[in-house]
Amino acid sequence: MKANIHPENYRTVLFYDSGANEGWLIRSCADTHGKTMVWNDGKEYPLFSLDTSSASHPVYTGKQRNVNTEGRASKFNQRFQSMMSSFRKDK
Repeated sequence: MKANIHPENYRTVLFYDSGANEGWLIRSCADTHGKTMVWNDGKEYPLFSLDTSSASHPVYTGKQRNVNTEGRASKFNQRFQSMMSSFRKDK
């Protein structure tokens, strides 16, 4: 193998999904910006925060996200309901 091609900071990193309160210990050289977290085993690991992972993504969990039912189309219809009804009466 070639010398000096592997990263120096290859270490165990905690990848933590705060939305699902779940984490994984994986060997990585990902930049953690100096953040650390004490994990379940009592040891402190460099922390890489995740927005979405397989523990929280709807495709993998099968759960729907709570979405506001008042969308843009229904707000538009409410705003211009009187104008639209006056157009319909003329026809």
